[in-house]
Amino acid sequence: MSKIKRRHFLSGLGAGAAGLLSTRTARSGQGSGAAKGPATRTSQRKRRCYVSQRDDGRFVSTTGFLHAYLKHMRPTLAFDPNMKPADFDAWRKAVREKLRELVGFPDVDAQPPPKRLWTKQRQGYRLDKWEAYPEPFSVVPFPVLIPDGARTSSPAPAAMCFPGSTSSKESLAGELEFNGKPSTHRHRLRNRMALAYTQKGIVTVAVDNPGVCETTDSIRPGRYELSIHGIWAGRPYEGISAFQKRCILEWLKRQPYVDAERIAVSGHSLGAKPALILGVLDPTIKGVVWNDGLVDWRRRAVVTNLERIGSFQYIPGLLPWFDYPDLHGSLAPRPLLIAEGGRTEYLDRVRQAYRLLGAVDKFKAVYYPKYATPDRRRYDNVDVPEGLTMKEYYPYANVDPPMHHFKGDVAVPWLAKVLRSEGS
Repeated sequence: MSKIKRRHFLSGLGAGAAGLLSTRTARSGQGSGAAKGPATRTSQRKRRCYVSQRDDGRFVSTTGFLHAYLKHMRPTLAFDPNMKPADFDAWRKAVREKLRELVGFPDVDAQPPPKRLWTKQRQGYRLDKWEAYPEPFSVVPFPVLIPDGARTSSPAPAAMCFPGSTSSKESLAGELEFNGKPSTHRHRLRNRMALAYTQKGIVTVAVDNPGVCETTDSIRPGRYELSIHGIWAGRPYEGISAFQKRCILEWLKRQPYVDAERIAVSGHSLGAKPALILGVLDPTIKGVVWNDGLVDWRRRAVVTNLERIGSFQYIPGLLPWFDYPDLHGSLAPRPLLIAEGGRTEYLDRVRQAYRLLGAVDKFKAVYYPKYATPDRRRYDNVDVPEGLTMKEYYPYANVDPPMHHFKGDVAVPWLAKVLRSEGS
């Protein structure tokens, strides 16, 4: 398996930058591929792009330099479609080891086991509330939904379920918030992920994203300070999230009413990331539901002029090694569902990884209804121009923000089949 050494890239950037950097100007309003597609509002407005005005292609602007650095970066562990099948295991192992390092999982001594706080019977299942103690000073509450048919003599499959950025574990369970207030999420009726799986005979555990709902703080509400100081402490937000959920996952494997060989992870939006991270790090996970669109985050940053994203999205040092489509590809040959499509070239990259192992049938991608058929994806074969706003980028990525919610009609039957659950 060939690797592009990062130091080779760094040493060659200065010499080759002049020939690599684009010569288009903001006045033209056209990207490298814009002319290939139909005229759009994007190509008609005056777009601003990072363009060197120097003969050597360098930037006095430090932001312009960083933009060029990201634009020409070649991640060391990016999936190579020309990889030989015999090299895949070594590549996947390297990805797993590097990801484990980047997310900053701590080494902790044994902690107290999770504790059940209360239990209530619901129609067809039991609802328990538990709290876990993943590391010193930390408490993570979580509900467990146990179908009536799940018992020690007949253990059931299970799924870990993670909500989107502003949703809650309670909404996934179809419950009022544990503070007694109803969910205010606009898609709360569609986002009952855990309840929908449980109604198919699957034990489910729902866990909040850090710093929201029950885990928020009155002194520093929100996630900015949490994320920034976490990075300073070597604990990126996604790493904290995945570590907490991994500890609960290990507890779930030990429950006598759960079949530990049939456990999946399912996440919506922000919750899709810890689901993916756990899937990459834990080869015993049976399947992964990524209920979000798939994009290459480095390329998205480049074409949107480094537009700001939430501080909780950053894993320091990730991009020189791989991007999210590479992590998805490393899941092969285990079942993977991408429930909200994304840019087709990145979906094809993941599909190629599965094809390499003869497991293309284990990978499924479903687009938003708005982009369900090729004729609706008008930018699939068009290079994404630079200088886009995020709103302008969405059509190129086949993303339909108003319809961003858990796709239960797709995910529930798919996961039930993967886990071989015969529910009602």
